[in-house]
Amino acid sequence: MNKSEGEFVVGSELGLHARPAGRFAVLAGHYESEIEVGLGDEWVDARSVLSLLSLAAGRGTRLRLRAVGPDAQEAVAALGAILEESRESN
Repeated sequence: MNKSEGEFVVGSELGLHARPAGRFAVLAGHYESEIEVGLGDEWVDARSVLSLLSLAAGRGTRLRLRAVGPDAQEAVAALGAILEESRESN
């Protein structure tokens, strides 16, 4: 089983608010791998918008991603890119 992990900095001025959290959760749902997002000792399901919002991750927050499954590396790379986006149009 493939495993992948990464650490990413939230780039959005408004942090991981509802719109990017929604995009993130939808994209996570397209992968077969089990994907979690971590902040400190707390890990949440990457497919749950409410769980992502519960992290209250503001700009500059370092979040960890971990995935286990056949597309783990691809998932971590794509989801990490969403976290690091600085644009507000999404």
